[in-house]
Amino acid sequence: MADRDPGRVSAEIDWREVARLVLTSREMDRLEEQELVPAKKVLYQFSARGHDMAQVLLGLQLKDGDGVFGYYRSRPLLLALGVPLADALGSGMGLAGGYSDGRDIGVVFNYPNPGGAHALPMCGGVGAQYTPAAGWAQAIAYKSKVLNEGPADAISLVLGGDASCATGGFWSALTIATTQTLPLLIYVEDNGYGISVPSEYQTPGKNIAANLDSFAGLTIFNGDGTDPIGASKLVLEAVQHVRTKRSPALLRLTVPRLEGHSYQDTQTYKSEDEIAAEWQRDPLPKLKAHVAKLQVGDAQWADLERETAWQVEAARTEAEARGVSPPEKVTSNVFYEGEMQQVGGLWNGDYQVPHFTEQPESSGQRINMVTAIRRVLDQEIAVNPRVLVFGEDVGPKGGVHAVTLGLQEKFGRDRVFDTSLNEEGIVGRAVGMALAGLMPVPEIQFRKYAEPATEQIHDCGTMRWRTHNRFAAPMVLRVPGGFFKCGDPWHSMTNEVEFVHNPGWKVAVPSNAEDAVGLLRGSLRGNDPVLFFEHRAMLDDSWARRPWPGDDYVLPFGRAKKTREGEKITIVTWGAMVPRCEAAAEGISADVIDLRTLMPWDRDMVLDSVRRTRRCLIVHEDLRTGGFGAEIAATVADEAFLDLDAPVARVTMPDIPSPHHPKLMEWALPSPARIRAEIERLVGF
Repeated sequence: MADRDPGRVSAEIDWREVARLVLTSREMDRLEEQELVPAKKVLYQFSARGHDMAQVLLGLQLKDGDGVFGYYRSRPLLLALGVPLADALGSGMGLAGGYSDGRDIGVVFNYPNPGGAHALPMCGGVGAQYTPAAGWAQAIAYKSKVLNEGPADAISLVLGGDASCATGGFWSALTIATTQTLPLLIYVEDNGYGISVPSEYQTPGKNIAANLDSFAGLTIFNGDGTDPIGASKLVLEAVQHVRTKRSPALLRLTVPRLEGHSYQDTQTYKSEDEIAAEWQRDPLPKLKAHVAKLQVGDAQWADLERETAWQVEAARTEAEARGVSPPEKVTSNVFYEGEMQQVGGLWNGDYQVPHFTEQPESSGQRINMVTAIRRVLDQEIAVNPRVLVFGEDVGPKGGVHAVTLGLQEKFGRDRVFDTSLNEEGIVGRAVGMALAGLMPVPEIQFRKYAEPATEQIHDCGTMRWRTHNRFAAPMVLRVPGGFFKCGDPWHSMTNEVEFVHNPGWKVAVPSNAEDAVGLLRGSLRGNDPVLFFEHRAMLDDSWARRPWPGDDYVLPFGRAKKTREGEKITIVTWGAMVPRCEAAAEGISADVIDLRTLMPWDRDMVLDSVRRTRRCLIVHEDLRTGGFGAEIAATVADEAFLDLDAPVARVTMPDIPSPHHPKLMEWALPSPARIRAEIERLVGF
């Protein structure tokens, strides 16, 4: 492989290098399709034929500080970045090392590239790459303006097919980039199909560039991705525009998809004439003819073919020698385990975790949870310039729950800012920022509103595991929810178990101001993504008020607290149910355990208590079926069954949304009376 400096680029195109990389991509496709897939060594294969030349031209224009967010047909661009061929081939075979150590499909790539452009972790969902790319672009702008870091001309690049232009992520990224004037280049490689669905079902008129021609704040570059001269000119112009103007652009190049969507796709939905016409547009013969004019004739071309074939075969031998990674290690790196990820998070930079204590001072006037959370955010924004707070209405309004009131006025719009009304964009943008080394604190106004962001939430949580600890995106996602003075299906959902069921997320459910301080401060200084659940009923509840625990107080995750101690029954709960359980247990010798975090949860405290009291009652606000209480009950049954003198019981909401009228809501919620009745039943069992 030719030596190149990935930190520098030139407007002078090295056409021999372009040819070498395209031929390498073609040989890898051939090897997989003709040998590795038939031998069942590769189970998912996506050919890049037809897309390859334009991607290589684009990849060779990237440099240190740039970030690339691709999709499953983006391997040619990775080759241009310098990805080792053995990693690229071995990942496709699910072998050790490579992109994921065999944990993910080989085309779902990532590539830490010190000194060059990082290929950020790809998402498996179509269109999911766009909003993290916007977040990376915003991080570039923020670091340059506020932190005086990074190349001043760095860009964020995102690739997608024409079908992805119909996704919410595409439109959200457009909105973010144009309203914030961000250095984002969106490259749409339009092959006319989304698997079998033609592009007229995705975009009216089948030309997203034409439709966006009047989109304010966006510059359009549009042309033929199979013409070496025309494509290279448009690529150079588009990249140069974003680098110099520091504003977004869309580059659309038409390309043929010369094979099916994947190896298994026979393209029966295309006529023979259409397939023949696509092969007539193959960029490879055009590239060969072009480089022949530049002293790369038939003999030199044949030498390149032999060179690339030898390199690919050598890479295959190297990859297969690695074998499969040890299965017993597949559970590692869901969370940070002491070995630092290569890219992403605060801890990769010069950030030093400030002094902290796990012992609260608990002195002074009692404050509510709103004040406690706001004060922690205020302090952490002040001491850490990488903390950014954002979401809908968090700016001048201070959030619909007043938690961020006054923070924008104090720290400015760069640090605390409102966003467009798109939850996928809020969380996806946070992913890109976290990958760039910031500590984003996105807010979702109400728990139910997190549903549009679930894809980004899942992708963020699994990132460390699926990249085998190469990348991580630590953040603190603040989500208020639960009942308040009334209920309803849209603002009163809890459903914390959904986040627990997303691998890689820590989940905090504080019931009071002191715990909120300790958990939030630790999360903001941590190295994992955290879902911080702020219960609406407890934000200003008198029971939840506590003295300020100190400016250094941090509460570790997985450490529950007994709010009441006794001998006859163990009551396990969290959030707004804690004071109800305390009231229900009045006069009864009971352990009341406030879990405080659900991922991880304090199994040891619960099991030790149950083995002593020999009874267990679990109380939560979420629905009964599939609620987190079922997990606790199963654990108790698995590990303390012989210690029980009564069945494990639960008091929960019925399997309905939260009713609106206060009387209906209170009937559905676990009440002190219902909890008391179940306590008495179990104690008397």
